[in-house]
Amino acid sequence: MRARLFGPSQGDVWTQFADAVDGDFTDGGFFRPDVVHAKVGEWTVTLDTYTTGGEAQAAGGGAQRTFTRMRAPYLNSDGFGFAVCRAGLFTPLGRLLGAQDIEVGDAQFDRDFVIKGNDEAKVRALFPNDRIRNLIRAQRSIRFEVKDDEGWFRQKFPDGVDELYFSAAGIIKDLSRLRLLFDLFAETLNQLCHIDSAYEDDPELIL
Repeated sequence: MRARLFGPSQGDVWTQFADAVDGDFTDGGFFRPDVVHAKVGEWTVTLDTYTTGGEAQAAGGGAQRTFTRMRAPYLNSDGFGFAVCRAGLFTPLGRLLGAQDIEVGDAQFDRDFVIKGNDEAKVRALFPNDRIRNLIRAQRSIRFEVKDDEGWFRQKFPDGVDELYFSAAGIIKDLSRLRLLFDLFAETLNQLCHIDSAYEDDPELIL
């Protein structure tokens, strides 16, 4: 009855996702987020949620917001980093002001997405992969990037370890979308190895 009225629960969908990718689902209960861990080769991909704005809400300010994220630590062999998101209302202005926007030679993709990176040649070597571009297109909202740590007051990574990182507002309860996102991580990690920007070794870091 509940599923008919409100749709499947996060736990139900994430359990199915874990089964589909041969991963492990952990129910966080009332106080911690639900988590899925799954392996891609030697890498561990983590799916969970996080909430922002708690301090502001406690002070009578803004509301809390929940985000779904997927992360995968890996050994970065050359310091290459990138960020990609859908083009928005202010993207043309950013381009006019000189914000770095690397085009990859796919006209439609270059119109729909903004890519930034610290090595233009590496960006052009990563994103000509048709499968990566198509898997990015499949995400209606996306911020997909390389991060070197979890930010202030959060987990710091060992030297040479970065993470592939995705986040989107809300709790994703679309099984097909989660599976496509997992495939995006797998394809990107393997392509990073192919262009000599990642090692296939286990970074020995589980989030």
